[in-house]
Amino acid sequence: QVQLVESGGGSVQSGGSLTLSCAVSGSIRSLVTMGWHRQAPGKERVMVATINTAKIYAPFAKGRFAISRDDTKNIVYLQMNNLKPEDSAAYICRYYNLETRTGVWGQGIQVTVSS
Repeated sequence: QVQLVESGGGSVQSGGSLTLSCAVSGSIRSLVTMGWHRQAPGKERVMVATINTAKIYAPFAKGRFAISRDDTKNIVYLQMNNLKPEDSAAYICRYYNLETRTGVWGQGIQVTVSS
């Protein structure tokens, strides 16, 4: 069973930056799509960014966030710049194996942006 461990969250002022990391216990080969989602209290979980052969961003993330992966270390990153209070949420790592069509969610990590 693949396990995901997120790190790098915390509190930051508006305009600040944070880098989230998601360490994967298994291999993240080309048939694995990794992604970050977020969920604010009382709101639905939404996709922030995904990465496989291409990178896909939610409109609110374009130009401010950057997703990357290091397949040698099995780690996925989310660099977040120019953070806004509305970015405050639990950020959740997502692993999806395109071959087996199985997915795993991380526990989530809190990001709080103050104005």
